Amino acid sequence: MASVDATRPYSCLLLYSLLGVCTLRHCCGFGLEDDQPATLLIDASPQSAKKIPDTLFGIFFEEINHAGAGGLWAELVNNRGIVPNIPSNIDPWSIIGNESSVIVSTDRSSCFELNKVALKMEVVCDNEGPNTCPPGGVGIYNPGFWGMNIQEGKTYKVILYIRSLGPVNISVSLTSSDGLQTLASSRIHVELEEIELILVSKATNKDSRIQLTSNAKGIIWFDQVSVMPLDTYKGHGFRQDLFEMLADLKPRFLRFPGGSYVEGSWLSNAFRWKPTVGPWEERSGHFNDVWNYWTDDGLGYFEFLQLAEDLGATPVWVFNSGISHNDEIDTLDISSFVKDLLDSIEFARGSSSSTWGSVRAAMGHPKPFDLKYVAIGNQDCSKKNYIGNYNKFYSALKTAYPDINVITNCDASSGRLDHPADLYDLHVYTSANSMISMAHHFDHTPRAFVSEYAVTGRDAGRGSLLAALAQAAFLIGLEVNSDVVEMASNAPLLVNDNDWRFTPDAIVFNSWQLYGTPTYWMQQFFTESSGAVIFPIKVVSNPSNSLVASAIKWRCSEDEIYFRVKVVNVLAKTVSVKISVAGLDASVNPLMSFKTVLTSINPMDENSFGEPEKVTAKEMSFPSASTEMNALLPAHSLTSFDLFLAPLTSAS
Repeated sequence: MASVDATRPYSCLLLYSLLGVCTLRHCCGFGLEDDQPATLLIDASPQSAKKIPDTLFGIFFEEINHAGAGGLWAELVNNRGIVPNIPSNIDPWSIIGNESSVIVSTDRSSCFELNKVALKMEVVCDNEGPNTCPPGGVGIYNPGFWGMNIQEGKTYKVILYIRSLGPVNISVSLTSSDGLQTLASSRIHVELEEIELILVSKATNKDSRIQLTSNAKGIIWFDQVSVMPLDTYKGHGFRQDLFEMLADLKPRFLRFPGGSYVEGSWLSNAFRWKPTVGPWEERSGHFNDVWNYWTDDGLGYFEFLQLAEDLGATPVWVFNSGISHNDEIDTLDISSFVKDLLDSIEFARGSSSSTWGSVRAAMGHPKPFDLKYVAIGNQDCSKKNYIGNYNKFYSALKTAYPDINVITNCDASSGRLDHPADLYDLHVYTSANSMISMAHHFDHTPRAFVSEYAVTGRDAGRGSLLAALAQAAFLIGLEVNSDVVEMASNAPLLVNDNDWRFTPDAIVFNSWQLYGTPTYWMQQFFTESSGAVIFPIKVVSNPSNSLVASAIKWRCSEDEIYFRVKVVNVLAKTVSVKISVAGLDASVNPLMSFKTVLTSINPMDENSFGEPEKVTAKEMSFPSASTEMNALLPAHSLTSFDLFLAPLTSAS
């Protein structure tokens, strides 16, 4: 994630007249002269239709803001592998008891080769004698990611690895944050290396922890402690409510795992896929040095591919180009990275009998994943070795997998590329007015992938209505230019309310609740655009310079077809509009038609945990729907009119 300014001046009114959309008065300097209704003239004849790519709108997932660790990935234990951290040696693990009763340290005695650190707990008190253990025993606890949300009646799987020099008597409990309320508990009396327990909570506490305690003198080693709810999506490890929020966007692609997370501040901390596959307890984890927190890599390469499949989205794999924010590999030495990339494609697409395909199959997915897009690097075009490295990756990929679409970091909208690419990647972070002005940025370019776009700065806050409206106008421009813009996704996608590293974001959550920002609800208006057909639209009469509009036809099912008109009104007043649809090869059924509105009193309004639906999309019936209709556009609004069409005899 990095900001790319897009404030150069544009001929806005001329541009939008040519495209059939109109721009903000603030962008072009035009004001509203009177209250004459605006008119939208739409040519819906079959010969004017233009197919929108099936992949136009998707989502971009980056491990930022604890989006995965402590978010979508449902693991409740923070620092599951008990890796030494700063500022605390085993942060956030903490000790129950004092030095006279328990001594806790770490050593390198773990049985796992990629993470040799284990936690050593020496209980020096006992259940009898002069040094008696306190009630409840002594031990360690983990609060998870700002508290575990433990719910009454819900089942949790606890897995941990232990060793001991003698008899074992350990209590494994889910408790309140102060340890006074026990929600679920079990005792371990048998010395085994791997312990698996099923705990059912008898109460709800949104700020819980797991604690491992004993009142028997002795030495115990703990390693790889996991607490997972059993109700993750399809058992695949994804937090159910967050997954459903993503699924409701109907993304056609999933770009992962970053972003700057792919690069790392240093290559030593960049995301490397091989340590993130295989059994979770054998994954080393790594420090996310760009966003400054540890990740256990439970959400690894395999899980990202599984997430894309579960969402019905095409995976877009962003691979490190041998470049971080601060160091880079010389092109002469890039061969190991190239091999790593080819191995990753074999993991995703290879047969279950291939070297890496067999690893995938052993993880429970013998069928190959449908991986067809690979991006080389993230915002690396200006780096010294990028072009040389990229060409090595491109050549190897096209030789081994000619059908793979290779995406370059270099911007082809401002000049010809000096290297081959199937798509070029563009990131747009700018103000509301500047974003509106960028629709013509793609008029005469090769195939573009706008993989990161967002309104930032004062216009955005932590997710304002204004930002959502500007982004909606921008996306309408992408719809119109979808003959050259193949894919687009907003960024960032998720933020844990306890760790805002980048704003704004589409979905805000903590351990037990969540809400969508206006940007999230805005994207709901575009869920049917991918694969639809778009028609020319002309805005005439005042206040044409304040409206942005598009018209598409989309199929809900074999017998349900809709004609959708989307209009953005950025003015602080209601606008009357007449919509005229000519050439439509079907009749409109007003009883099945509806309209949806995203608006609020103040354009800077935001949602919050206190008011999660202050700015949301509201659907309502639209009995006046027809090919000639009048409507009112609320101030500061995005409105869609969905006209239900009689079934067609041929595909749209």
